[in-house]
Amino acid sequence: MMLRGIGSILLLVCSNAFMTLAWYGQIMFKSRLERFGVYAIVVFSWLIAFFEYCLQVPANRIGFEGNGGPFSLMQLKILQEVITLVVFIVFSVVAFHMQVKWNHIVAGLCLIAAVYFVFGFK
Repeated sequence: MMLRGIGSILLLVCSNAFMTLAWYGQIMFKSRLERFGVYAIVVFSWLIAFFEYCLQVPANRIGFEGNGGPFSLMQLKILQEVITLVVFIVFSVVAFHMQVKWNHIVAGLCLIAAVYFVFGFK
């Protein structure tokens, strides 16, 4: 069961990397994509998001306790949200050279509290 949980988390991390690229990559590559127009950029983003779905769906299937995984539906959702924000923070720091500020750290602590509450009380 632990391997299913780790596999589910790894798939969620990978799927979120694709989704973050689909959502924000067009901003990062603005100068290269501008000539294609907004509709082409949307289609390009959807093509990237396809791979997110190819990883997200199996992650939820193998991680869900009803399918032999270790996580309840609520736990999977909280994990997904935390992973989404962690991946986004890494992306924004690496790709856009954003700075993590004190309020971002406090928000991260709130997320840790959310994980504690959703996993700590069964």
